[in-house]
Amino acid sequence: MLKIVKWVFIVALALLVGGVLHYNLPRHDIVRIIGTENRRVTPGWNSMFYSNAEPGSAAGQVRDVFFINTALPNGRERVFRNEDTGWGWPPYFKFSAYDIQAQVANLASTAEAPRWVAVRHYGWRNQFLTIFPNAVKVWEVPGPDTRIIPWFNIIFLTVSVALVWAIAARVIRWRHRRLQPALDRLDQRIDARRAGISRWFKGK
Repeated sequence: MLKIVKWVFIVALALLVGGVLHYNLPRHDIVRIIGTENRRVTPGWNSMFYSNAEPGSAAGQVRDVFFINTALPNGRERVFRNEDTGWGWPPYFKFSAYDIQAQVANLASTAEAPRWVAVRHYGWRNQFLTIFPNAVKVWEVPGPDTRIIPWFNIIFLTVSVALVWAIAARVIRWRHRRLQPALDRLDQRIDARRAGISRWFKGK
């Protein structure tokens, strides 16, 4: 039973960490800009998936949010929001939402004369939750087959795995050197007490 609880905890923790990383780490899409728009949004129970309100605006208050309408090379549409992250989480320190909106408006194109753009973003698109990935940076690329290597993700995940491995190795060594001998001594004392109590009852 304890093994089942242990593995359930490990799997739940892995899913939680994986979900947090998948949401917050940057990803890239090659798209064609269809158009831009500005919507009045009042974040409610899904507010955790939106950036903080701009300075001077109250949290939860109706505010303008930029959106970028795009099309993937396969023709499917994809919508991004364009909000500043400021000094909040995730730590992209983005303060250029207005500049990006002007940039993508200038990069808009038609299917007959496409201009392909790389969009660096984080977050998820979910229709039920009404949430959109947030565009962090956009730039023009030569074509729809342009490959972008996620160097940041590679370095970040490599360093994170190395740190977790180093900490786990030290914990295991500490357990074998200090904790396990202490537990063994405790077991020996408990066994000795039990043997003493058993002999006392037999003497009775």
